[in-house]
Parts: sequence; structure tokens; C-alpha cells
Amino acid sequence: MANFHSRSNSFPSQSHPIIESFEDHLCRLRADSESTSVCSKLASIKNLHEVINDLIQMPSIQQTLSHENWINELLEGSLKLVDLCSLSREIVSLTKESVQDLESSIRRNKAETATSSDVSAYVASRKKIAKMVNKSIKNLKSFNHKSTTDNDLLTMMNQAESHDLSVLKSVLILLSGENEKSSKKSWSLLSKFTTQNSRVYSESGAEDLSSLNIEKSTKNMDSKNMLKQLKSSEMAIQEIEEGLEALFRSLVKTRVSLLNVLSH
Repeated sequence: MANFHSRSNSFPSQSHPIIESFEDHLCRLRADSESTSVCSKLASIKNLHEVINDLIQMPSIQQTLSHENWINELLEGSLKLVDLCSLSREIVSLTKESVQDLESSIRRNKAETATSSDVSAYVASRKKIAKMVNKSIKNLKSFNHKSTTDNDLLTMMNQAESHDLSVLKSVLILLSGENEKSSKKSWSLLSKFTTQNSRVYSESGAEDLSSLNIEKSTKNMDSKNMLKQLKSSEMAIQEIEEGLEALFRSLVKTRVSLLNVLSH
């Protein structure tokens, strides 16, 4: 691990448990960037922000932030992250709603297969969600920053923000149903998402929700099987939703801490 205490006055001269925890979390995120699931990554960056919030409470860190011009840059990045996480929560909510609506329609009709109108409504909802995702990903280009600095504190905070952006982008791509490694659209792939089946994650750690993008031809699928697959999908989406909710609270808490530094 790099020594972040010998090169500048960013951190206290003596090692501090919170600073060491911040460094450890960043190191683990770098090491796990290609090997863990999106839901695990959401939990990891949520935990990282809890440490960041503790870090910002340190008087020496507050003094550094308030003395320098960096607080405004960090606040700008913080706002964008909160907005992006909020949008991700909206998209996952719409995704879950569309799945539940199709489930309800099939049960209500008590048909052997899903009706054409049911599937068409679902497909239209998926297209709307895909457009939202594509627009959000394009807007991520506006996050390109940052002022170069030799200051350890700002460097590490920028690294944390980069991890946040990377994970949230992965969530958005996943919710759109995109899958770079495979064009297969099998409902069974959704089992990769559940905690109980975590052992079947792919080697890259990337889950697959491409089966959400069902086609109108799916109307011929047996309703019993479709309901089973929809329920599996709903459970997977619920896990993402819970991860985003926890992350959102941590991001807001971090932003409040930064605003408190600015106001003092």
C-alpha cells in the first residue's frame, strides 16, 4: 500500500485508523474491479462513503478542505453523484414496475400464454427505460474532470468518485439489458443475480439481465414458465434496488458533511 502520509500535509503526520480504512477500501475496490458482482460493488462503495464521512469529521481534514479551494470541486462532484444515483433508483423502480405489471396481467387473464397486448406494453416500457439509460450514460461525459494535484486527500477523493461513477454506469448498462459478452437472452441467466446463487457468477463478475429485453414473440411462452422467470427477475432487481437505496443515503450523508465544512 502506498504511503499517503509522507508526501504532503494532506493527512495527519501520524497514521490514523480512519485514513487507513479509507486507503484499504480504495485498494480493495481496485483489486475487485473486474471480479465481483454489481451488487457487491454497490455495497463496497456504500461502505467507502461511510468511511469518507468519518474522514470529513476529522478536524485536520476539515481544515485542509476549508483552507483550499477543493471543497467546491468535491461538492460539484458530490451533487452529480447524488443526481446519478437518484436517476438510477428511478430506472430500477420503473424496471421492477414493468416486470410486476406483466406478472399481474398474466395472473389476471389466467391465460396459458401472455397476450400480445401484455407483451407489447412490456416491450414499450423496456424501450423507454433503454432511452433513459442511454441518455444518462452520454451525460456521464460531463464528469470528466479534474484538476491535477499532488495532494493525497483530493487524489483519493477523486479516486473514490471514479469508482462511484464506474459502478453506477455498470448498474445502468445492466438495467438496460445490455450484455457485452453474450447476446444470449435466457431467463435462466437471471439466477446469477441472487445471493443464494452467487457461486455461479461469471468469471468477470458481470451479471446478465439481457433477458429483460424480451421480444413480442415471447407471447407464445407458457404463462407458468413466464411467471417463474418474471419472479426471478423481480428478486434480482430488488437486490439492486436495495443496494442503490443504501448507496444513495451514504452519498447524501457525504454531501451534507461537505456542506457543513463549507459553512464553517
